[in-house]
Amino acid sequence: MTKTGLGTSIETDGIGERISLNGEDWLYHLVRGGHLDYTVLGAMQVDQEGNLANYTVPGVRIAGMGGAMDLVVGAKKVFVATDHCTKTGDSKILKKCTYPLTGTRVVDKIFTELCVIDVTKEGLVLSELMAGITVDDVLSRTEAELILPDNIVRA
Repeated sequence: MTKTGLGTSIETDGIGERISLNGEDWLYHLVRGGHLDYTVLGAMQVDQEGNLANYTVPGVRIAGMGGAMDLVVGAKKVFVATDHCTKTGDSKILKKCTYPLTGTRVVDKIFTELCVIDVTKEGLVLSELMAGITVDDVLSRTEAELILPDNIVRA
């Protein structure tokens, strides 16, 4: 059986050969039915409990939250791909999210341009550093507390 993933832009990954997805009813069944092995989402904020805020900034008008809330509860794993900091230099990896939440305790892994962080029951574990990045680089740009294991992978 192949792994299946579906992003909010309805791009598929590994569904299979000669298969097409047509109609929202099928997509809702796929997402809400727990048939996704993983989803990859962007983030405005992620906190050390695995909470995700990715659909709105307070005070900014938006069209809607789209399918992100469905994805974070429907997928078996939630991966976040995001810049480590905002354009103003503030950390996006926080002790506690301040924006409205897309999902609570849903994130499994965070990927940034600096590192990879695993979200565990014990907290956020720094698992991999990108080439040329040090632990101090990550710590200085991260508000959340990070667990630093002895076996951090260095790219």
